[in-house]
Amino acid sequence: MIEQTLKQTFGYDGFRPGQEQAIRAVVAGRSAAAIFPTGSGKSLCYQLPALLLPHLTLVVSPLLALMQDQLAFLHRHGIAAASIDSAQSREQASETMARAKSGELKILMISVERLKNERFRNFISQVPISLLVVDEAHCISEWGHNFRPDYLKLPDYQRQFSIPQVLLLTATATPPVIADMQAKFSIAADDVVTTGFYRPNLNLLVEPVSGFNKQRRLVEWLEDKAGQPTIVYVTQQKTAEQVAEHLAQRGFPASAYHAGMAHEARESIQRRFMAGELNYIVATIAFGMGIDKADIRNVVHYDLPKSVENYSQEIGRAGRDGQPSDCLVLANRDSLSVLQNFVYGDTPEREGIRCVLDELLQSGAGGQWELMLNQLSDQSNIRQLPLKTLLVQLELRGIIAPRFAYFAEYRFKYLLEPEVLVAKFEGERRQFVEAIVHTSARARTWCTLDFDALYQQHGADRARVVKALEYFQEKGWIELESKQMTDVYALLDPDFDAESLSIELHEYFKQHEASEITRIDNMLALFESSECLSQRLAAYFGDQQAPQKCGHCSVCRGQVAQLPEPPTMAPLEQVDLAARCAEFSQRFAQLKGGTPSAECLTRFLCGISVPVFTKLKARQISGFASLEAYPYAEVRARLTR
Repeated sequence: MIEQTLKQTFGYDGFRPGQEQAIRAVVAGRSAAAIFPTGSGKSLCYQLPALLLPHLTLVVSPLLALMQDQLAFLHRHGIAAASIDSAQSREQASETMARAKSGELKILMISVERLKNERFRNFISQVPISLLVVDEAHCISEWGHNFRPDYLKLPDYQRQFSIPQVLLLTATATPPVIADMQAKFSIAADDVVTTGFYRPNLNLLVEPVSGFNKQRRLVEWLEDKAGQPTIVYVTQQKTAEQVAEHLAQRGFPASAYHAGMAHEARESIQRRFMAGELNYIVATIAFGMGIDKADIRNVVHYDLPKSVENYSQEIGRAGRDGQPSDCLVLANRDSLSVLQNFVYGDTPEREGIRCVLDELLQSGAGGQWELMLNQLSDQSNIRQLPLKTLLVQLELRGIIAPRFAYFAEYRFKYLLEPEVLVAKFEGERRQFVEAIVHTSARARTWCTLDFDALYQQHGADRARVVKALEYFQEKGWIELESKQMTDVYALLDPDFDAESLSIELHEYFKQHEASEITRIDNMLALFESSECLSQRLAAYFGDQQAPQKCGHCSVCRGQVAQLPEPPTMAPLEQVDLAARCAEFSQRFAQLKGGTPSAECLTRFLCGISVPVFTKLKARQISGFASLEAYPYAEVRARLTR
């Protein structure tokens, strides 16, 4: 049956390494994990079983672009698949839900955040599900890279929805992460399928180059590779712009690609690169997920990658056609402090954690806690991503549970006169629409909804009003805008001890910080290794089958890298830290009525943004980022003396 489906539906004569073992485990009713290198056919491991299993296959995917690519593939092969995502209207989402409920759909794709919605959880609990698939499954482990806090809740969801089995897919899981994933989903060791990380067609090259010479060396290196599809990875957006411009001036037409660009511009660049109209892209890590171009010949790391896992993912985009491809790191320690600073910036201060817990105890007294993430972020001075992690940790400890989210504010402008709009309805509906018109305060163009007045005067509940507005927009009668997303949580344990919990949670973040710094150290150790780089990389991911000497990496070619040290800087003892922080401390005291902590001052001097800096316009204060080239830990140690 499996071979028949492979041939008839997908048109393949045989399996790639690892696929058959993972598929047979799933079809036999067992949970499994497929840990295959980038581009080696992980998706088939759920696509084929989905056709043979009795009920729905629910796929959790981290990126909209990945979902769209996979859906297009499934539709081409006549497979009933759909997604529910943020780009859809309520009607489209409802239609998809109805198809899932009726049993018409075989595969439904969602983001993990969708499961925070109580309405969606209620719906999915009524649909029989055969298999839960977790794409980029390393995100469920706190010890994995690009950890996504909401992924931590997936084992609970599996139990909640009574899903009998799970398939985990990832290209970058180290042995500790694999063990963590196995434990969380109770997967038998025999059903963890790894195919090895060694790819004989990739030449791993590390070349020590000082920061000053990097641009020149990049141009030199590309000269005998003219016209070959190439990705150059950098850390910061401004570097992407500078290097792309430099390459273009030297006869290598290149485009920058980063998250700060307009969506349309990014789409266009990606399309041209995929079509072979553009051969050189200089990108931050925003470029890559879901890029499946077979003939990328070169991947250059102009700056150090964030970790060995990121490096592995990024070089995994080269040579998917099996042809020899070069992966070059222009290595030095110049940007090391920048990489470390990203890590330190995500650790909240204990006072910030305590602020969130106090807010929860205060506002959640009635058993319900409503919060706006950006507001709470400003209040606690915690960046949004770590704040989301904090909320998930409170969920996992049974203190809060997500209920639903709604937009706090809606506004609209009429595209036809209000009386014409009202005249389109009769009876009770007409009264209801009149009530919306009369209670909406109109500025020059835009009207703002007053939900409280609507409820008090007309008994109209919020959901009905929102549904009506969405209908008006659909008909082209109004233009609708919504903003200020409000998350609503149930407070399950109002008796927790805020003081001891803030210490415990701060410790959790500090551990995570230490593991991320270790990850950077591991990457440096790989690049400076005197052992074969291919073998060393494979061993990091637990692959013992790679050859001891590949014969084609820079070490095997006799070039062991010694990374040059960054330019010498004045010893910190000679820097007057108090003077550099004076204006900032003054503004901080005016705003907050106290002195900034050593952590806060370190972030100011190292140029790491936190919410309070926006209010203080910290970037415009002299001293901001003046020590960004110094190691964060050293600056902090000096300030705490």
